[in-house]
Amino acid sequence: MKKRSKKYADGLKSYDRHRLHTDSEAMEMVKGLASGKFDETIDVVVRLGVDPRKADQMLRGTVDLPSGTGKEVRVAVFAQGEAAAAARDAGADHVGSDDLAAEVQAGMMDFDVAVATPDMMPAVGRLGRLLGPRGLMPNPKSGTVTDDVARTVAGFKGGKVGYRTDRFANVHVSIGKASFEPDALVKNLRAVVAELERAKPAAAKGKYVKKVVVSSSMGPGVRVDPAGVGSAD
Repeated sequence: MKKRSKKYADGLKSYDRHRLHTDSEAMEMVKGLASGKFDETIDVVVRLGVDPRKADQMLRGTVDLPSGTGKEVRVAVFAQGEAAAAARDAGADHVGSDDLAAEVQAGMMDFDVAVATPDMMPAVGRLGRLLGPRGLMPNPKSGTVTDDVARTVAGFKGGKVGYRTDRFANVHVSIGKASFEPDALVKNLRAVVAELERAKPAAAKGKYVKKVVVSSSMGPGVRVDPAGVGSAD
């Protein structure tokens, strides 16, 4: 079991961890519980009523955070020709074709998002064992396999983030920093929940958004009433 700090333990004692809060209350609390000496990341975990073992209930996609992420996102683009030039103009951090694939094969992993044009996927596919476990493998469902690389790079640089359900039916998304104003964090949280509602699989039965918990990097989780977030009702 992971050993927690005294500040974490003190934080747990300061509130009712089982109470459901409004999204605004939760963000105020999470900011107050962020006691690290750095600008902690604020995360949300949403438990969904889906069976991730079934392909038609596995969610994967992207969501635009209206308040941004609060961090610099490094983007690698596998492209050539005009697409490569467009990616560079859009601010991509690494751009290349077979040469970039060779760099990654040699251990270069200095990026947070990987984007590829469809014609580059045979080369990128050979990097699956390196990119897959890190959640970096380009995928059409997440919008990272595309011919419009400029728009995609700009999106990730401007606040677009990826999401996917894990094997426990949880979706984990970083929605900002502790230095954000509470309203900015609330807007990002609502955008995430609204996107998950939009992407609700037709095969999902029963209650869909089962649990919403927000926390800072070093702080305890605060439960949010799903009925009071975005379009979750």
